Amino acid sequence: MKARTLLGETARRDLAIAGLTLALFAGVTVAFPGFAAADNLAALVDDTAILVLLALGQMLVILVRGIDLSVAANLALCGMLAARFNVAYPAAGVLPAVGVAVVAGTALGAFNGLLVWKLRLPPIVVTLGTMSIYRGVIYPLSGGAWVNENEMTRAFLDLPRARLLGLTLLSWIAIAFVALFIAGMRRTRTARALYAAGGNPAAAAYSGIDAGAMQFRAYTICGAIAGLCGYLWVARFAVAYTDIALGFELQVIAACLIGGVAIAGGAGSATGVALGCLFLGIIRSSLPLVGISAFWQMFINGLVIVAAVLLSARQRKHLKTILEVRA
Repeated sequence: MKARTLLGETARRDLAIAGLTLALFAGVTVAFPGFAAADNLAALVDDTAILVLLALGQMLVILVRGIDLSVAANLALCGMLAARFNVAYPAAGVLPAVGVAVVAGTALGAFNGLLVWKLRLPPIVVTLGTMSIYRGVIYPLSGGAWVNENEMTRAFLDLPRARLLGLTLLSWIAIAFVALFIAGMRRTRTARALYAAGGNPAAAAYSGIDAGAMQFRAYTICGAIAGLCGYLWVARFAVAYTDIALGFELQVIAACLIGGVAIAGGAGSATGVALGCLFLGIIRSSLPLVGISAFWQMFINGLVIVAAVLLSARQRKHLKTILEVRA
């Protein structure tokens, strides 16, 4: 009964987010009919793809009562590593450079997870520290210099830009990850353990689930995705430098919270996260159309985070009341 109630609440929350996103899209389209043009929609998906990937990884961390403030710094460091590898070994091809980024990101995520799991340090403190560490490492690694488009190989730059059925490979990667997460979060034993560890760590322990180990796993997966996004970001924008994706972690967290991931852990879905990213993507794309500076986006993200946290707390309290009544 409890599991069925939780699934029902998640489905209702996803429907509400879908309705809100559709209403926002309809409103912008009515004001600016060209917004719904096929090319513009393809660009919207492309612009949102990296946010979707990072938010899916962040979702896993939040599910187990964690937070990863270092995700954008991880992306920046791994992107620089991939770019420097490509410049140093251009004949090696694209896949080894991607592998360097993913392996490095996995290691950085695992480092966060170990600190949280083994030393039992607060996740927000750990990742706030590693965020500065990872950003700081980029400067001596690059010597303070940028890696520009003319230094990287065409194959390195062109891979995520390749088009199939009107969408870039970057967009298809994001779509594939969303499909994989939707299926995996519903059917795999690991996903059930993540929900249990975040929802009630004490009860999970009685079931043989180590909440700390699940946190480590979530941080590691999140780090691996951030590493992949490091390559995708650098290749898409054709530049690598210390401050790429600076502050992007706020958008990632906002997307998760808008998507219904409970900041207290134990609740959330990949569908909701994807819709939350699309919601933010529509806002970001429509700001220039209405003449609002992009600098207001941080202000809007802050408001959205606060509103989403308040709504999440209210929903959690409501769900707890329902479960207590039905118990």
